[in-house]
Amino acid sequence: MFEPVIAPSASLLGLLQRGRGDGQLHALAADRTEAIAALEECVTRDPRADWQVESRSLYYARLYMELEAPLDGIEDHLHSPEDLVSDDENRTGLALSVLGHLAAYGRRDALLMLREYAATGANWSWALDELALRDDDRGLLLLGTAVLDRFPPGPEGDAELRDFIRNAYEPRPWRLWAAYHPRVAAAGEQSPFDLWQRQLNRSGVTPGWSTADVLAWADQGDLGDLGAGAFLGRPEPAHGAADPSGPDAVDRRAAAAARCLTAVVRPEDRPVVLEAARSGLPGARRAALRYLVDQRDPAAPELIEAAAADVDDRMVRSALELLGRMRGPEVLAHARRWADPASGGADSALGEAAVQLLADAGEPVDAPLVVAGLRRWVSVRGVGGTGLGSLVDGAGRLAAADAVPVLRHIYGEAASSELRGRAARALAATDVHFPEGPAVECLWDCEEATRELAARHVATTGDARVLERLRRLAADPAEEAEVHAAVRGRLTAARELGR
Repeated sequence: MFEPVIAPSASLLGLLQRGRGDGQLHALAADRTEAIAALEECVTRDPRADWQVESRSLYYARLYMELEAPLDGIEDHLHSPEDLVSDDENRTGLALSVLGHLAAYGRRDALLMLREYAATGANWSWALDELALRDDDRGLLLLGTAVLDRFPPGPEGDAELRDFIRNAYEPRPWRLWAAYHPRVAAAGEQSPFDLWQRQLNRSGVTPGWSTADVLAWADQGDLGDLGAGAFLGRPEPAHGAADPSGPDAVDRRAAAAARCLTAVVRPEDRPVVLEAARSGLPGARRAALRYLVDQRDPAAPELIEAAAADVDDRMVRSALELLGRMRGPEVLAHARRWADPASGGADSALGEAAVQLLADAGEPVDAPLVVAGLRRWVSVRGVGGTGLGSLVDGAGRLAAADAVPVLRHIYGEAASSELRGRAARALAATDVHFPEGPAVECLWDCEEATRELAARHVATTGDARVLERLRRLAADPAEEAEVHAAVRGRLTAARELGR
């Protein structure tokens, strides 16, 4: 994924890029031309690092409606020369989703723009999915010929059509077209047989049924001619090409071998497994470690500690990942020792992984270590990176009031709306001022879960904007059902309180 350029959090553009509630409020109070320019910048240059876990489309569509903004900027973006050479959905997906919400709000220009792009644009399938949810049957039927023309006649085009129909996110258009286009009907009937044939023809390689056989098999992908592609029933990639099945075939095979060990290891085999976990070949060592972790073997913590100090970076990474799977009071005792700054290892990879474990599964007594780890992370890495979300969740789960200042900082600065939502949940559990503070802004947030959280916690007295916003959310047909339920519950409680 590309790394978007995010403006400072105090600027209008920065607030809108982050999807913060204050972004909508500031945009409505700003000069309209400036607000529309910032809005178009966000929609045409997707600010999200990961669109699969961050929402923006409804947030931006609502602002288009509030500002009564024209769609010229979106139209120019969709039909730019770049669309002729690139079908990258990251370039146009957000704009098409915004148009979908605007069409649902009754913007006829957005609906027509979606129809035109579905007929002519590179990312036509996304536009078609938006229309499947919002357009009427007549509008979809008129698109049928233009879409079918994208699949050339002949066996290759027919196979591509079958594959597309089988994987369609929204099947409604294809079902409509099947009644009018025999080619679509035939492709829809053949698709299940294609899938069945591929499953029937999959070949695989399995280990022998002894502990030694499984441990040896765990290393075949690394030592022999048999790679991950054969294990998964796929051909090996060409020399120099990346393995399409993932970055590390040994890890995948080790995980499968660990599951096999569960079935074949006998009590008398434990010394063999322990020896493999201490000094076995890479695949066997990882498989043995994972098996011992899953079995909660008492030797697992010491073996994980040794693997975390290995010279092989892949072994270190595997050990730290396995540490995250461990549970139980004995493991927590080890994690406290590894994470304790007094031990001198808190800044190590093992110490950081131990703090993550305490955040996920620790007890209230572990709150100071989690807060210290959270502060250390932000001071070294800033507000971002894999692992920060778990520390934020842990601070909230453990009700660590000492974490409130750093949680507020993360809430305000995070470029990821998903991380900001986690910070809001943690603040709701730790910050006594959350109901009349951040919760008010969260009612305008881009994330559904954050708006729902705000609706359940926000103070309904003291800020005149709150009740009006709750009423608007309750009346908005585009809002999610969970938010509607939370909002209506708070409005009912507010009415009863006012009687």
